[in-house]
Amino acid sequence: MSELKIDWQWKSFEQLSGLEVAQIMQLRQDVFILEQKCFYPDIDGHDQEALHLMGWVDQTLVATLRLFPSYEAYEGRCSVGRVCTHAEYRRFGLGRQLMSEAMNYLDEHYPEQQTQIGAQTYLERFYESFGFTQCSEPYDDEGIEHILMLRDARSSQ
Repeated sequence: MSELKIDWQWKSFEQLSGLEVAQIMQLRQDVFILEQKCFYPDIDGHDQEALHLMGWVDQTLVATLRLFPSYEAYEGRCSVGRVCTHAEYRRFGLGRQLMSEAMNYLDEHYPEQQTQIGAQTYLERFYESFGFTQCSEPYDDEGIEHILMLRDARSSQ
């Protein structure tokens, strides 16, 4: 299995089936809570405000993230979060594909807006490759060092 055929789907929370919600929560739990040992309330009441990107291989959810066209905590900027990939599929560059899908969506639908993220510090170079730059000092988020990163609006470039 050298190359994956990923079926990418964008859905609002209202468009998600109960099974899709369960699969998203399961993948996020597996990655953030079990693998990274971050014991935090993943179900935070913000999923209803987000668009959800899902990457499927057959019936298996292998990647997901949530995108906010306007995230109040970041002064109304766009934001991408809960970026995660299935451990068994990471060797295929799935994280890069996932973020590329999100950046293309932002460029197409919100070219006038900046995008801000809270990134795990060790992923700084990864996010820099998508045009993000560090805009805060490191901070602790549930035992993992993070930084805020900002990406300029596409229309300003």
